[in-house]
Amino acid sequence: MLVPDEDEHHKRDRDRTEAVIRISSTAVARVSVVTGGNKGIGFEVCRQLASGGITVVLTARDETRGGDAVERLNALGLSQVVFHRLEITEASSAAALAGFLKTRFGKLDILVNNAAVGGVEYGQELDANEEKFDGLDFHQRVEWMLKNAREPIDSAKNSVQTNYYGTKRVTEALLPLLRSSPDGRIVNVSSSYGLLRHIGSEEVRQELNDVDGLTEERLDELLEKFMEDFESGALEPHGWPGKFSAYKVAKAAMNAYSRILARRHPELRVNCAHPGFVKTDMSMGSGVLTPEEGARSLVKVALLPDGGPTGAYFAQGEEAPFV
Repeated sequence: MLVPDEDEHHKRDRDRTEAVIRISSTAVARVSVVTGGNKGIGFEVCRQLASGGITVVLTARDETRGGDAVERLNALGLSQVVFHRLEITEASSAAALAGFLKTRFGKLDILVNNAAVGGVEYGQELDANEEKFDGLDFHQRVEWMLKNAREPIDSAKNSVQTNYYGTKRVTEALLPLLRSSPDGRIVNVSSSYGLLRHIGSEEVRQELNDVDGLTEERLDELLEKFMEDFESGALEPHGWPGKFSAYKVAKAAMNAYSRILARRHPELRVNCAHPGFVKTDMSMGSGVLTPEEGARSLVKVALLPDGGPTGAYFAQGEEAPFV
């Protein structure tokens, strides 16, 4: 309906203005959050997403390192990368990030849960030097890690609290914003160490693989039992992994939680992605892939075509079984 006394010229101007507003409202860049984005794989995920025109909120627990990472990306011409502090083990920190996103963007399209810890310690005489692995094949590099890693109880507790509960805490805090997106996506960075084959107990494997029957409460009980067995030195008798045990169990639990979340929220796409054995501080530089190569697999999952899978596991960009 025309406004009274509006001439044709003014009508055309108004129509053009309204068209621009409509286009702008539908063409707003997708917004992503990458946890642990200040270095390694996380930094590369930020760079690759931003290079595709996606607004990236790079998060890290250290403000100086996070700010420096954003400056490096901005210097590459990626001005749509911003920093926000996030300590994934703190509920208040996750809530602060959610508040920032709601105020600044009003939604979240992509969450890449990359922040993690290895849950092991290496001798002080060892450093993350890639040169010492020259000439070693994949299996020899893995054997080096297994031989030199120690897993004290405090590191194991931190692994479970960070890799499972921290990831879950951030995800739950950002869920309302993801659900405000027309195509919300979650990529939980996983590992081949999180596959069920690493758990010796058939009963536990079946529970973790029971997509329809497993609950978050039962996951809590299993993790509590794991830590009890760890402290009492009874891991292997009860079918838990030996080496890198807390990391493997936490990642297996995160995989299971991802499937629960995908079932609960069919409007979202929630997937797990293993980037491969990457040269990072966590692997002490022993990996066979560069951070750029590892990140490429994660970004591929984050940017799957509309209508793609949910509740799935991807190994280096290709869908694979959880077992």
